[in-house]
Amino acid sequence: MRLAVIILTHNEEHHIEACIQSASFADEILVIDDMSTDRTAELAQSLGARVVTHPLAGDFAGQRNFALTQTDADWVLYVDADERVNEGTETELRRIMAADARAVYAIKRINIVFGQRMYYGGHHPDYIRRFFPRDAAVCWEGLVHERIASALPVRRMQGSLLHYTYESWEQYFQKFNQYTTLMAERQHREGRHASFLKILLDPPFAFFRFYVIQRGFLDGRLGFIMAMCHGFYTMIKYVKLAVLWQMHGAESITAGERAKNDG
Repeated sequence: MRLAVIILTHNEEHHIEACIQSASFADEILVIDDMSTDRTAELAQSLGARVVTHPLAGDFAGQRNFALTQTDADWVLYVDADERVNEGTETELRRIMAADARAVYAIKRINIVFGQRMYYGGHHPDYIRRFFPRDAAVCWEGLVHERIASALPVRRMQGSLLHYTYESWEQYFQKFNQYTTLMAERQHREGRHASFLKILLDPPFAFFRFYVIQRGFLDGRLGFIMAMCHGFYTMIKYVKLAVLWQMHGAESITAGERAKNDG
């Protein structure tokens, strides 16, 4: 049984070496690179990884599905460039493969934010579905925060990944802007609207859920800061959605006026 570790990248030269080294036990390391302009591809190849260049085009699920077509390994494990495979996880992966215990496996992800391990709030340790047999009917769905769709049973692993989420505020707000735009565009395509009440009320509730219900206050000062940012994220997502509908409405009015004038 062969294991491929699949890593999606875009300008990850600061992460890619440590990521690949943590997964060096794999039979194949496959990097799907989104047109990086830094040394990501060069560094990955120097560590023995196979690099395939393929544009992301804002579709994370599509990129993960493409990766499945680029390997003939028996099992695949997806690891993001800012993640590290924890020690001891290899043994469990090999045991599952040897038993041919076919399922989609959720692995524990431990989030590290600005160098601090988070235990509560929205960055508490979670389980993400990343490990499964390649020939199973598995498909990734969703442009952002993509998820697996499969008829296989879902089981939890004991192993874990370390997730180095943000290392600078510049990086945080770059992802903040990217993800709020993608979420707003997706909801617009789904026909969802953002009323003024939604923009007004959802952000404070998002903060309350993050900070109180999920006990983010136990993560100290950073727990409070991240809860505030989560509320702001929620507001900006809906503001962008509202702007999309305003633009859509303006385009419809313009088209209607043109049709009327042509008539």
